[in-house]
Amino acid sequence: MGSSDMTPHIRRGGARESPATRRFRRGFQERITTTNSDVRLTLPARSENIAVIRHVLGAFGEALRLPPDLIEDVRLAVTEACTNVVRHAYDGDEPGPIDVVVHPEGERLEVVVTDRGRGMGPSPDVDGPGLGLPLIAALSDSIEIQETPIGGNRLTMSFACRPRLGVA
Repeated sequence: MGSSDMTPHIRRGGARESPATRRFRRGFQERITTTNSDVRLTLPARSENIAVIRHVLGAFGEALRLPPDLIEDVRLAVTEACTNVVRHAYDGDEPGPIDVVVHPEGERLEVVVTDRGRGMGPSPDVDGPGLGLPLIAALSDSIEIQETPIGGNRLTMSFACRPRLGVA
């Protein structure tokens, strides 16, 4: 361990940043700025395809070397969003598409889930609001819900890719 690793570094608010956190931050910033590719998936909105989406999210997060707890938060939030599409967006036996785009941008990871279904509103198959959107809001740093011009919804989730509590 070199003497530079022993020097405390001061962060905003006066909090000390450990050498491991500095290495993580520096390494992550280098990886995220050199990765300018998005992951795009378009699949039929069926429950078995949610597992495919979760797998791709996990592999992409590992390729970016994101912290495991961040990968799990992203996977859970996107699973909830995709489950909402499967359960509520389309009528009948023929599911429409679900589009998922994962976009690394600076120190943020943005995930957009889009459907071309009936849009937001009361769902005939549930009594009252569910827990999906509050859970997504709790797991992500920000969410935005929009109606798309061709019908359906676009849910944009943003995750800060910074070291989280408990990460050395």
